[in-house]
Amino acid sequence: MRRVSASRPLWAALVMLATSAAPVVAQSDRCVFQINNVDRQGSVLETPQGTNYFAGGNVRLSCRGSTITMQSDSVAAYGGNLVRFIGNVKYRDSTLTMDADYGIYYKAGEKWEARGRVNTRNLKSGSTLTGPALDYFRVVKGVRDTLEMYATGRPRIQYASADSGSRTTEPYVIVADRVRFKGSDRLWAGGKVTIDRSDFAARGDSLRLDTGKGSDGTLTGSNPVMRGLGRDSFSVAGRRLDLKLDRREVTYVTAKGAGHAVSKEWDLVADTIGLGLNNRKLEQTLAWGDSTRPYANSPSYAMRADSLALDTPAQQLKEVRGFGTAWLAGATDAASKQRDWMRGDTVVAQFVQRDSAGTRRSALSRIVARKGAQSYHIDPSTKYPDRPSVNYARGDVIVMTMKQGVRTGVDRVDIRGQVDGIQLEATDVKPADSAGPRPDSLPRPRGTR
Repeated sequence: MRRVSASRPLWAALVMLATSAAPVVAQSDRCVFQINNVDRQGSVLETPQGTNYFAGGNVRLSCRGSTITMQSDSVAAYGGNLVRFIGNVKYRDSTLTMDADYGIYYKAGEKWEARGRVNTRNLKSGSTLTGPALDYFRVVKGVRDTLEMYATGRPRIQYASADSGSRTTEPYVIVADRVRFKGSDRLWAGGKVTIDRSDFAARGDSLRLDTGKGSDGTLTGSNPVMRGLGRDSFSVAGRRLDLKLDRREVTYVTAKGAGHAVSKEWDLVADTIGLGLNNRKLEQTLAWGDSTRPYANSPSYAMRADSLALDTPAQQLKEVRGFGTAWLAGATDAASKQRDWMRGDTVVAQFVQRDSAGTRRSALSRIVARKGAQSYHIDPSTKYPDRPSVNYARGDVIVMTMKQGVRTGVDRVDIRGQVDGIQLEATDVKPADSAGPRPDSLPRPRGTR
């Protein structure tokens, strides 16, 4: 073993590092170190495994013929295969910048390990990552054609999004126990995943996100949930949430398995629920399923069908459509414990916006039931509160129009096609005693039994 005196210039030691580390691969993308700055001298140590070099004092290196630079307070190179950077480490290439407390460069796999207080920025997307540990595999001809990164220790990612003009907008903040990146647009995260932005928050146990060609993502595990924040809030949950994106903006969310969505207008359950978003607002909700048929409930209305569609442009309820054994009901009457309802193969309910105590609320304006249409309407009676009048009707099509303005209730009902029905009114007549004679029976002649 031979040790070179510390008085030997570091220039000589690092020149030996540069020339011995990669003698023939200078024509490839592999790193061949060259020295840019050394403030102090270093030493060389010969071992059976190779020559080790040690240097300190604002050491700055670069990879010959590339934009890759590395800097730290001190450097130790072992056998021409591993270079260790210690203190105030900075790594730069054409793809990203990375700062850390410690770093190791493995020449065999062109792998960079950053440890300590790691701060990374992707120069292409603008995304950033902070955390205690990150492994970076850069693009190298003949080794890999796409950059890869692995981060552990619950890193925090600011995942940049872009608007239609490709300008950087508010990023998604993603936190997980571990994260893997491939390229600048594919991400996998696992372990208590959270996604936050000013307009929404999502939670799950595992996340897959492709903001490139795929423009989609999946959130699974631990009953994932997504919440839209702000004045017009909503939430959607299920066993799995599938995401569609446009320019990194979430435009559609599908909850699969035990779907549950809640907005200011409805509480909806179904096997599958799809939410369409436009400009970060809920525009449309679709629901379908077999094991759990869609059922939407609100303080004033309830609706059930094989499939449901709720239109909410600008997050204002405009129309609800039910298909396949559809049923729509109003609020339960407090006195009779009954409610108005309509059913048919298709039921369409239309709503208008009205002011109520200074708040805009949706009010039912018109209902249309088609194909085997039926309607059941109760008319409360002030004289007989517990016995309202009942109207039941059937037809090919039933159209119910509601009163407008400050008045509420049904204004008119139109029935088309083959029509029948019944009207029941409460009266003062009480049922006869079952043990006594019937009101319509004839008196028996004398002498008969």
